[in-house]
Amino acid sequence: MIRGTIFWGCFLGILAAYVCGLPATLMENDSAQFAVMAMRMVQENDFINLVKGTEQYLDKPHLHYWLAALSYKVFGIHDWAYRLPAVLMTLLAALSCYGLGKLLYNANAGRLAALIFMSAQTIVLSVIDVRTDAVLTGFTALAIWQLLRYLKNGSLSGLLWGALGAGLAFSTKGQIALLVIGLPLICHLAWTRQWRRLADPRLLLALLVFGLAISPMLYAYYQQFDLHPEKVIRGRGNRSGILFIFWEQSFERLSGEGVGKNSSDYFFFFHTFLWVFLPWTLLGLAAFGNRVPGVVRAMAGRRKQAGEVLTLGGIALIFLIISFAQFKLPHYLNILIPLFAVLTAGYLDALREQEKWRWLRRAARLQTGILGVVLLAVGAILFWVFPVSPWLAAGTLLLLSGLAFLIWRLHSDPLVRICLISVLASTGINIVLNSHFYPELLRYQAGSELARTYLREVPGTPPIYKFTGEHTWALDFYTRQPLRLAPAVSPDSLAGRWVYVDDRQREALAEAGFRWERELSADQFRISRLQAKFLNPETRTDVLNKRYLLLLSPPEP
Repeated sequence: MIRGTIFWGCFLGILAAYVCGLPATLMENDSAQFAVMAMRMVQENDFINLVKGTEQYLDKPHLHYWLAALSYKVFGIHDWAYRLPAVLMTLLAALSCYGLGKLLYNANAGRLAALIFMSAQTIVLSVIDVRTDAVLTGFTALAIWQLLRYLKNGSLSGLLWGALGAGLAFSTKGQIALLVIGLPLICHLAWTRQWRRLADPRLLLALLVFGLAISPMLYAYYQQFDLHPEKVIRGRGNRSGILFIFWEQSFERLSGEGVGKNSSDYFFFFHTFLWVFLPWTLLGLAAFGNRVPGVVRAMAGRRKQAGEVLTLGGIALIFLIISFAQFKLPHYLNILIPLFAVLTAGYLDALREQEKWRWLRRAARLQTGILGVVLLAVGAILFWVFPVSPWLAAGTLLLLSGLAFLIWRLHSDPLVRICLISVLASTGINIVLNSHFYPELLRYQAGSELARTYLREVPGTPPIYKFTGEHTWALDFYTRQPLRLAPAVSPDSLAGRWVYVDDRQREALAEAGFRWERELSADQFRISRLQAKFLNPETRTDVLNKRYLLLLSPPEP
């Protein structure tokens, strides 16, 4: 059984991986961008207006930024303070996975579901590369769990907590939250034929709670946009923030209008899932594939309805809908991970109850093979990509291998082996990533590196200027001041000012007769798009660029 020392040991191991990532440098673009937007709220004491650089921001609602700003208020403006709400929301989602698994299956499946969720690769990544999805996933998982309590037991507290979770999720990312919450619950209602729950007059209380939860966000949108029809957003004036969040937002995402198109590949999320759910991917696919035939036979009337379709139906419908969006990113799948975690946990627990030991032993060997691949990746990082002391690298590999050996020696239950080996694989690779790989990688993010040098070497930290509207989120955040657009490109107007430039702009300044008395430089690479040439130390310099901070001199007489 997944309980006691086994559960808490796994939980603390995954939590250690999260904590290792808290102080890491913020990544461009989204993490650093959202951190800067929240920072401006605190610095300017303006919690109504969302501003991205110099532009009015009409895309994602306010709650994520408010939580980050609250964390700044309490702990100061730090990268770890920005990440703290994401960690707490991830723990809330894990608790909700436990509650959902317990409701649909049993307590053992619930505990396993919480561990599967927390150790899925995209979830661990979302705690270091923090976007809005960590907060969204936490509140959507809470809402599904609590509203299922109401549907199954008529619980008033479940109804009200579910309505609050739905309202907070809607205040984080808009309509997609209601889709993710609603579709699984509709599947459950259709499967169990509990439609009478929708005629309960207490639903009016739930609507009131939902309305109160979203009212701060609606007020902020009304103040920023509805009262200012003269504002032009993405080429359009007379924009209503309230109309946008209730109607226009998701259609813009699906069509690619406004936010742009980045993928028309309808199978994008199918091949993306192969890595986002690691190390549980193959077991998750097996759980989904095993559940489908039984549901189909039940729907065809060839057997009585059994089991649950909340997770299966929710996954299938949401997967289908988001696959038609013209703008796709891997982290869009995060909202499905609680459902996949519960489905997979329920499947594995059912195999154990049915005493299908042969299959479970094969699954344990399969997960051990995945751990072997993880050990190869850890070895490649520590010995080759960003090498450390050979003794430290070898010691890390021996430690992980020794723990795997002990798991096989001390635990004969194959389900316990599956759980421990899988969590060890996730914890091992992510502690290495968060404590070593990402810090080394982020030395090639010029904005944050230049900011540290600037704060250390330039007294008084005067303003920094740039020549284009190109975003400089990391430099903005770590200097604690968004860069300003240069007033005019002339030696007189820029004399004595610090400017941020790339290689091409630096060369153009020199050709135009500009001179500078100080120069700070840093290597630059688009770290969110890794490639083999960068990972190979021998060819890394071939793909690096430079960024500079220049203190321009007065023109020569």
